[in-house]
Amino acid sequence: MTSSRAITDTPEAGDRLMPPTLIFGATGEMTVMQEEIFGPLLPVIAYRDLDEAIGYVNDRPRPLALYYFDDDRRRQDHVLASTLSGGVTINDCIYHLAQHNLPFGGVGPSGMGQYHGLDGFVTFSKKRPVMVQRAFAGTALLRAPWAGRQKLLRAMLRIASR
Repeated sequence: MTSSRAITDTPEAGDRLMPPTLIFGATGEMTVMQEEIFGPLLPVIAYRDLDEAIGYVNDRPRPLALYYFDDDRRRQDHVLASTLSGGVTINDCIYHLAQHNLPFGGVGPSGMGQYHGLDGFVTFSKKRPVMVQRAFAGTALLRAPWAGRQKLLRAMLRIASR
């Protein structure tokens, strides 16, 4: 298609409702293709084969989510192996967000981190690693001062080399 058109019911100005809208022939110059979509808008991009669609996805910034519809497991695996995105839902939309055992977050400009469920708690809980070395730890033999420890270390190395 060469022209862009939307298929929708025309909402009344005062309704403050936007019906689901398909945008056919969307181009990269359109705002809807340059910004995150937070509404019932679905740009439709035509492609000849799966690899062309994968190329289209990979030629753009990493998406926050990827939705793929296909019952063929081989093609599902191909899409997963060939793309990089935030959450993925196969044969549905949005439901990966409702799975509290799955992390939520994107890759690169689409968002970093895992901000959902336990992964979100771990992300925002700034862990403070603390290691305490005890006075009589085995690693004390490896620290200076070396005087007095050389004989012991040589003896240990002889035993270890047997």
